[in-house]
Amino acid sequence: MDVSVDLLISYAERIVLAIVFLVAGLYVIKWIAKLITGNMSKSKLDESLQSFLVSLIKVALQVLLIISVVSMLGVEMTAFIAVLAAASFAVGLALQGSLSNFAGGVLILLLKPFQTGDYIEAAGYAGTVKDIQVFYTMLDTPDNRKIVIPNGALSNNSVVNYSAYETRRIDFKLGVDYGNDINKVREVLQRIADEHPLIFDEPEPMIVVGEHGDHAVIIYYRVWCAATDYWPLYFELMEKVKVAFDNEGIIIPYPQMDVHMPSA
Repeated sequence: MDVSVDLLISYAERIVLAIVFLVAGLYVIKWIAKLITGNMSKSKLDESLQSFLVSLIKVALQVLLIISVVSMLGVEMTAFIAVLAAASFAVGLALQGSLSNFAGGVLILLLKPFQTGDYIEAAGYAGTVKDIQVFYTMLDTPDNRKIVIPNGALSNNSVVNYSAYETRRIDFKLGVDYGNDINKVREVLQRIADEHPLIFDEPEPMIVVGEHGDHAVIIYYRVWCAATDYWPLYFELMEKVKVAFDNEGIIIPYPQMDVHMPSA
């Protein structure tokens, strides 16, 4: 009976000490997280990356705290770590897809192939990046749809970032009739570029004969503008070119077939 009482008192002391250590440890971890958050807010790190790193540090410290508490209770650490490793392996197999997305999210947040507000094309979708989370990236499409893409797919496939640079080039392929004067076509297109305020003088617009098509001479018309002006300028030029060609008598041909009937 005396041995049982002594054993109970001994374990009670350990349990009380472990509880006190656990509470104090959680308080210290909370304080460390606030300190790290304050320091990161002064840096240039992305907000999503800051939140992720703070959460990762908190989880790591909490795991170390639990291992320390279990050790204080007298549990054999070798056996405990073996059980923990086996459990981690089983969870890893069950969550392979989620872990892939998690790793992809870490890579995106660290390497920054795109940022919030960029217009990208990836995984068969295109839209403006609304939010970058650890597991998923949210896109808003121009027609106001929300696309949720797993980060694993984004990190393992090609991504086109249309907002990466401040300038962009607009490319047109304009078909004109073989009977038109190429020099006149070039002068009309150059005049449009010179008069438009959104088109850059440098780099200079490029106006060249690019192809001899079946039904038309294909003119490559390429102009530079600010990335934010790309689509407004694109649609405006489509209309201006058509109106200018009509006014100057420049024919835009369409596919046709000449049929010759032999005389009887």
